[in-house]
Amino acid sequence: MIRTIIAAAFIIFGLLLFAVEIYGVNRFSFIMNRMHAAAIGDTLAMMSCMAGLIIYSGFNFTSLKLLLVVVFLCFSSPVSSHLIMNLEVETNEKANTHYEEETLTDEDDRLDDEEA
Repeated sequence: MIRTIIAAAFIIFGLLLFAVEIYGVNRFSFIMNRMHAAAIGDTLAMMSCMAGLIIYSGFNFTSLKLLLVVVFLCFSSPVSSHLIMNLEVETNEKANTHYEEETLTDEDDRLDDEEA
């Protein structure tokens, strides 16, 4: 009974994160903000739901398969999100209207050195 409650808590937490992801993707207007919301949902929410399923199924071969899916998602989702954002930065013709490139000046270097 306790295992079922803990598994349900993980799954409900994952579903709530998916709801936040859907809201973020629909709410934000800039593509990078949308991509960030989607990446959080893909990684954290999916891992939470899978953890709930692993807890619910117990220790067996199915839970090992689910654990491998979690590990694969943990490595592949952030990398693919980063590559898609990098492609957006390089190919967007209106990039300077959304963000600006910052360069370090001598004063910024001195401030960083003093903080360290």
